[in-house]
Amino acid sequence: MITETQENQVTDYLIFQQLPLDILLEVKDHMISQVTDLQIREHLSFEEAFLNVQKSWDGEFKMVSYFLFSAVQIPLIVKKIIKGKFNSMMKKSLLIGLFFFGINLMLIFFSKNQEEYSLFFKLLNGMFLLALGTAWLLNMNIRKYLRTDFKYKGKCFYTLYQQNMGLMAVCTMSMFQIVGKNGHYAFQFFRAQNTSEMTGTLITLIFPFLLQSAIIFTLFNFFEHKKTLGKIQNFLQSADH
Repeated sequence: MITETQENQVTDYLIFQQLPLDILLEVKDHMISQVTDLQIREHLSFEEAFLNVQKSWDGEFKMVSYFLFSAVQIPLIVKKIIKGKFNSMMKKSLLIGLFFFGINLMLIFFSKNQEEYSLFFKLLNGMFLLALGTAWLLNMNIRKYLRTDFKYKGKCFYTLYQQNMGLMAVCTMSMFQIVGKNGHYAFQFFRAQNTSEMTGTLITLIFPFLLQSAIIFTLFNFFEHKKTLGKIQNFLQSADH
């Protein structure tokens, strides 16, 4: 059993490695378990066991690039964990995006005319702006934690989701542009068999689908960030007592 001082040494070491706090807490448990196991199995002091564990983890902390974190480099272990979590969210987002893509096609065929479809087109995409706005308004109390530069003790990010908050702002501005359109090319292609503007048709169909999927991803990211912050705050409060 390690002491509180020794546990703090492990924490400080992981903070130095620039792990987001949520990942830090996961890794910390594994590392402490390994240190304790080495102490018992090989009759080592804490310092010796901790040094051996540090060496075994050394390659996991080298700084690497990742396209979802274009502004900063992150430790390799963080990239591995992020890829697993984010790939899952991306797949779900694309599937839901395909559902709304199907709704968009249905609206084209069910609309009586271009004007009616234009209204449906704006309403469908406006729903995504409403979802984004509602998420922000209902969670104003965590707005300071949404900043990409907000750090725990000024040294490491709170969650691995934090760096993607900027994507929500980009998606919001882009969706405002979409809502200002009327879906004219897609309607003309399917209802009037007008094939003279294939580029416009593809943009009208594909860009909203991609943007809707991106917004769904940012909302998944937002609520995972919020949930993780709650766990972290509960942990920090219990650690203070």
